[in-house]
Amino acid sequence: MIPRITCLFLLVVNSLSPVFAQQQLLFFQTDWGNELSVDEFLKRTKNDGYDGIEVWFPSDESVQKELKAGLEKYDLKIMFLHGTNKGLPYDEALKSYEENLQKIIAWNPIKINSHTGSDYWTLEQNKAFIDVTVTASKESGIPIVHETHRSRFSYSVPLTVAMVKAAPELRLNLDISHWMVVHERLIKLDDPLLQQVLSKVDHIHARIGFAEGPQVNNPAAPEWQTALDTHLDIWEHIIRNSAQDIYTITTEFGPPPYLPTVPFSNVPIADQWEANVFIMKALKARFAND
Repeated sequence: MIPRITCLFLLVVNSLSPVFAQQQLLFFQTDWGNELSVDEFLKRTKNDGYDGIEVWFPSDESVQKELKAGLEKYDLKIMFLHGTNKGLPYDEALKSYEENLQKIIAWNPIKINSHTGSDYWTLEQNKAFIDVTVTASKESGIPIVHETHRSRFSYSVPLTVAMVKAAPELRLNLDISHWMVVHERLIKLDDPLLQQVLSKVDHIHARIGFAEGPQVNNPAAPEWQTALDTHLDIWEHIIRNSAQDIYTITTEFGPPPYLPTVPFSNVPIADQWEANVFIMKALKARFAND
């Protein structure tokens, strides 16, 4: 017989927001800026504790074969990036977007992350791209998320809130570093507008932005502690309140020019790979005692 105090404790615990153990978080490494061979990149990714990679779908068939073989060799999962070609006329961009999406779906990735629409198009025009993905996701069973990103439909918090209301089935990849610089301030977890989109977030791009840029020079530096904590608080809240059994995160610190360089030499002032591993470990630490 279970003691009454134990029963009350279990009741309280079960009434809290879902708590995700560390092993239920899947971390993906970006290949943005990668100069290693496919095999070396995948090997290093695996050795540093990642569960998979997030990359743009390669158009070269030989690269596709090499990538598929490498994923099997190192037992890694894959997320593909997809995007609207803003250089095309609207109708052509929409048609191309749908056609290329089907090519990616054929690979059966764990998720697809979309750079969707354009900040130069109307809400209705941008919604057409989201409608395409809602249908494709239902038919394929593959989750498709839309990244919060400058120059896209989601470049600001208010416009993303408007799209959430116009397209209730919209799911997001939150890269809040973009919004920090767009709105020129550290947006906190309790921000009323931000609260309206958090339940829509099914994937996270983990990079630390600040009021004057989408990427701090080194997330381990003490001068960025407030920015780091602000982002970690938001990410932890999203994960703990998600209905997903497994939560996916891509560490996405980028290469130069996102990564500042020494003037006249173009030498990076920090290590991109180390920054991404640091942010993965910082997020894991938030769940270490679960």
